[in-house]
Amino acid sequence: MTTNDGLVRAGLLAAASAVAALALACGTGDSGRSGEAASTAASKGSPTAEAGKPIEPSNKAALATLTGNIVIDGSSTVYPVTQAAAEEFRNYAKNVRISVGIAGTGGGFKKFCAGETDIQDASRPISQTEAIACADKNIQYIELPVAFDGLAVIVNPKNTWVTCLTKAELKKMWEPAAQAKINNWKQVRDSFPDKPLKLFGPGTDSGTFDYFTEAINGTAKASRGDFQASEDDNVLVSGVAGDEAALGYFGLAYYSENKSKLKLVSVDNAGDGKCITPSIATVNNGTYLPLSRPIFIYVKKSVAERPEVKAYVNFYLSKSFTPLVESREVGYVSLGDKFYDAIAKRFNAGTAGTLFPKGAEVGATLDRYLQ
Repeated sequence: MTTNDGLVRAGLLAAASAVAALALACGTGDSGRSGEAASTAASKGSPTAEAGKPIEPSNKAALATLTGNIVIDGSSTVYPVTQAAAEEFRNYAKNVRISVGIAGTGGGFKKFCAGETDIQDASRPISQTEAIACADKNIQYIELPVAFDGLAVIVNPKNTWVTCLTKAELKKMWEPAAQAKINNWKQVRDSFPDKPLKLFGPGTDSGTFDYFTEAINGTAKASRGDFQASEDDNVLVSGVAGDEAALGYFGLAYYSENKSKLKLVSVDNAGDGKCITPSIATVNNGTYLPLSRPIFIYVKKSVAERPEVKAYVNFYLSKSFTPLVESREVGYVSLGDKFYDAIAKRFNAGTAGTLFPKGAEVGATLDRYLQ
């Protein structure tokens, strides 16, 4: 369903700043605050805290005794957040092995609902069909929003003719009726040059594909099929970076990591000339429409009490990690400390199920998690 702009903005602001006096479990709350940044992650490329310094966990000795394996798969959009949390966590729990795959949201849910993984990364809420598949296998799950994201529409840096596209123009490019018909930039706007239009986008197993098609075309999964598709956003980055006439879309974090290779396009949602560029600020204040959304992890309830899983998820949601959500290397929008506390309470209470019973919603708000 589609909400009006005012409701979306209000909802995003409520989600980011709602007040909830809740305490985090596993000793990663304020009681452990040292004022020092967490130590540098062992693996190359670990994020640095540009959005604020994380807090050393107060239970470092207990984390050091943990062992075990945690298997995670799903969205390539959520991957940078989950992988960064895994790298930081391993600074304290060196004997816990965490593998993070990128099968796409849909592909990941197939594995998750078959019992093959412990945690599912998802760039949209679980669908009704996926929920039924999990129920058929007696897989219960705890749904946890972890950040806000803005979908980035990007072109090649050599593209000199486009800086902003309307929602209607994006639909003209991507709707099912465009297949084999809209193949030239001049067909999109008369002032554009006579150049072939090359499109790159997430594959059909991607939650980003589901969200973009619903937000732009009006129906999830309704899209032309003649474009270069991949569940791996790095493949899409390479495709657009290598073709002057290319256009693509994916999570904002992948643009942030590849700014030198790509050019960001603003979006005019209402067709009134107000072009908004996705950024931490415009996603956080609700002005980047209609391509802002929450992203999630789903934890299999049967593994949530395993010490290494419980500690990792609480670390992920704590002040020991969440200041890194808005770092350059991760590139998403934080929900805010008090909101993360509420989500952590949901996890530690073992509250199973989804608060999105109809699946993905364009302009989704998260204030429902604060009730």
